Amino acid sequence: MAKKPKKAPAAEGEAAEGEAPQGSKKKLIMIAGAVLLLAGGGGGYFMMKKKPAAEAEKAMAEVKKPIVFLEVREMMVNLANEPGQDKTRFAKIKVALELKDAKVEGEVKPLMPRIEDTFQVYMRELRASDLAGSAGMYRLREELLRRVNVAIHPARAEAVLFKDVVVQ
Repeated sequence: MAKKPKKAPAAEGEAAEGEAPQGSKKKLIMIAGAVLLLAGGGGGYFMMKKKPAAEAEKAMAEVKKPIVFLEVREMMVNLANEPGQDKTRFAKIKVALELKDAKVEGEVKPLMPRIEDTFQVYMRELRASDLAGSAGMYRLREELLRRVNVAIHPARAEAVLFKDVVVQ
């Protein structure tokens, strides 16, 4: 038997006539992946870099306008009786209004009698059970804030803060 002569191995990077070179496909995929990775990383960095700059601007704007707290005089009101209750219950409350800045304080101070009247009228309708627990205090805070903002419109209070609340 005669041996067939061996073909010389193809040089690296060369392929047979009908085949695509294997090494060049791998290189192309690796280069495309690297380019996509770098583009994605660069875009992500660019987007994240913008965010802190916007937050810094907001923080600087907040620093320029200090918050003002306006005290409302202490009030003592008798509460509505519970069904079947003969003893009158009282609530003593002291609050402060949180305002955006001193300009708003100048608008609100002349309206303090209106705010106090609103508080008195609303609180006289409450029962002691309405003020029980943290949920009762939360509802009272939200209702007082809503009524204050109606009374001082177009100015606006940011929050009603309790300084002292006693129910007897």
